[in-house]
Amino acid sequence: MVERIKTGIPGLDEILYGGIPKRNVVLLSGGPGTGKSIFSYQYLWNGLKNGEPGVFVALEEHPVQVRINMSQFGWDVRPYEKEGTFAIVDAFTSGIGEAAKKERYVVSDPEDVGLLVDVLKQAIRDTGAVRVAVDSVSTLYLAKPVLARRTVMTLKRVLSGLGTTSILVSQVSVTERGFGGPGVEHAADGIIRLDLDEVEGELVRSMIVWKMRGTRHSMRRHPFEITDKGIIVYPDKVVRIGRSFSIETLR
Repeated sequence: MVERIKTGIPGLDEILYGGIPKRNVVLLSGGPGTGKSIFSYQYLWNGLKNGEPGVFVALEEHPVQVRINMSQFGWDVRPYEKEGTFAIVDAFTSGIGEAAKKERYVVSDPEDVGLLVDVLKQAIRDTGAVRVAVDSVSTLYLAKPVLARRTVMTLKRVLSGLGTTSILVSQVSVTERGFGGPGVEHAADGIIRLDLDEVEGELVRSMIVWKMRGTRHSMRRHPFEITDKGIIVYPDKVVRIGRSFSIETLR
């Protein structure tokens, strides 16, 4: 039996045949506006509700803003921070600013992957984290794409080694169909791709599980929505995008 971590995202565990295999490091890839950050927030929040501590690594937004963003969905993480079961690693501010001085886990040089790893290890050990989300891992190698695979492998060794099941958010451009850096698709245990396509004047959200080590998964592209309660995936529907477009209900 494969030990799994249930994402708790409606519909997603169904297309993963029960959830993400434990200790997997999953690359969550997609363009701007596809819902990657919301996905990672929701994954961590569902863990906290299930008694599974978590860590969020903020590389692109101020930790204060992360808390505000989460609270907009009704996900107030501050009580969990106070009890020590949730932590935000500030890899954004470099400790600059009054609000940043109140943060417990601060990476003084966010471009120093070794330093980031040291702070992340401490946060995982202090909280007993089961789930980790890094948003976004692409920030660590945007200036040096050649380091993409090495960076993901470094994080994978640490995150898997400490027993966490993790989401690494990976940015791609609107037109790019890759996964956000050379070789990263081979380094990750799983890839979930979020897309936002313009079809006949409307934007359509869809999700596909590109790979997931240790489990079967749906091979179809499924539609999803972002609601005021987070992401909802429709496992019984499939999106077909080609010369013609359709969303069909599976029988």
